[in-house]
Amino acid sequence: MSPTATVLHPGQMGVVVAAALRAGGSRVSWSPEGRGPATRDRAERAGLVAVDDPAALAAVDVVFSVCPPAAAEAVAGQVAALGFAGLFVDANAVSPARLGRITELVSATGARVVDGSLFGPRWAGDRTRLYLAGHPADRDLVAGLFAGTDVVPVAMDGGAGSASALKMSHTTFQKSARALAALAHAMAAGAGVSEHLRSEAEGMESPLGQPGTLPVVAAKAWRWAPEMREAADSLAAHGLPPGLATAAGEVLALWEADRDATGLSVDDVLARLRSTGPRQPTGSAPP
Repeated sequence: MSPTATVLHPGQMGVVVAAALRAGGSRVSWSPEGRGPATRDRAERAGLVAVDDPAALAAVDVVFSVCPPAAAEAVAGQVAALGFAGLFVDANAVSPARLGRITELVSATGARVVDGSLFGPRWAGDRTRLYLAGHPADRDLVAGLFAGTDVVPVAMDGGAGSASALKMSHTTFQKSARALAALAHAMAAGAGVSEHLRSEAEGMESPLGQPGTLPVVAAKAWRWAPEMREAADSLAAHGLPPGLATAAGEVLALWEADRDATGLSVDDVLARLRSTGPRQPTGSAPP
């Protein structure tokens, strides 16, 4: 009998997971309640089964939670309220501490938790990776659902929390670097030296040398800003300064209005970062 799974929710990354599960032979359900037309379209094109009955959503072997980090605990609570007792895979960009709270919620009804973290393709032809940590038998069972698909499962030796720690480590650099590049280009634009900055950054293997990617960053920032708060919590938990991650999250939050926007120019996204006047630099004494 084919495995059954529910994916909450088939957003841009969730639908990748759902489509791979289907390709691996699983029957995949999703909940259309409260979802927008873009999500509905993705789910239909992926061949997912829309289920309106909450109890039916929980009557599956595996539930995958793939949602913005700020909603991860709420989703876990909803699944726990349904009495789910199968495998719960939290594949969200959350801190290990938040994963611990999620584990408490869903394990109260007998569910077992697998810690997951998703990394998208790095180049053309590359595949999405799903890192998995937890009890070896549960981890390997989840990995087997993706055999031969476009999602590559990567089993981790560490226990639950290891996949989340990896995601937070990667997020701390990747998102902060893009926020910092945006600030650098915005400052250069304000000073009228953009052409020279771009000339100096040309060819650099860093976001500073790729200003054309900033509209994509702005469109994704509504998801990335909460990730940076998770990263800041993770850094603090390891006795490391969280300030850089916190500040990057504040920068990314300035693009909240550009959620999933298309057609933005670099000038558009840089303009969002500018205030109406100069700000007092941190640590500077007032005149």
